[in-house]
Amino acid sequence: MRSGMLYIISAPSGAGKTSLVKALIEQLDGAEVSVSHTTRAMRPGEVDGSDYHFVSEQQFLGKVGQGEFLEHAQVFDNFYGTSRLTVEERLAQGMDVILEIDWQGAAQVRKQMPECLSIFILPPSRDELERRLKGRGQDSEEIIARRMQDAVNEMSHYPEFDYLVINDDFEQALSELKAILTGNRMRLERQEKHHEQLLADLVT
Repeated sequence: MRSGMLYIISAPSGAGKTSLVKALIEQLDGAEVSVSHTTRAMRPGEVDGSDYHFVSEQQFLGKVGQGEFLEHAQVFDNFYGTSRLTVEERLAQGMDVILEIDWQGAAQVRKQMPECLSIFILPPSRDELERRLKGRGQDSEEIIARRMQDAVNEMSHYPEFDYLVINDDFEQALSELKAILTGNRMRLERQEKHHEQLLADLVT
């Protein structure tokens, strides 16, 4: 059986990553998003084990101490992390696993699983990124200014990634993401595992 591929997808806030990844897994069989662990409180409508694995800070730090995370980070007062065991199990079962993490988390994962592939999503311009952030209608001008500053810092790390997708037109960007995953499934070493018996029958 073909083993799955681990993908990292990163982007600045407002680039459309979450919407693109959601559409990608709806349209592409055999791919899923890894569910992270977090210490933040569950929000209305969220489901434990589906949106996040919600744990206490003590439980989270215990897992860090045991080396159970591929990557982890503290964002303001909360911790987030990706379970190494869960990812390895799903890859072994043939699933392509997607991690939606920032560039720092991506660097942590690359050190431990250098065979992973990483994709960075960029907006078509700074003006468009700011327009999208304002379009949410949830944040003050001060918060938007800070998010823009954070986004510029995040975007400066795009050269560290294997693939670059510009989300100007949503359907085009989605098509490009699908092409990356589909193309990698066609690589010789993955096809040899997936079609081992067929290939043996054809050439022996």
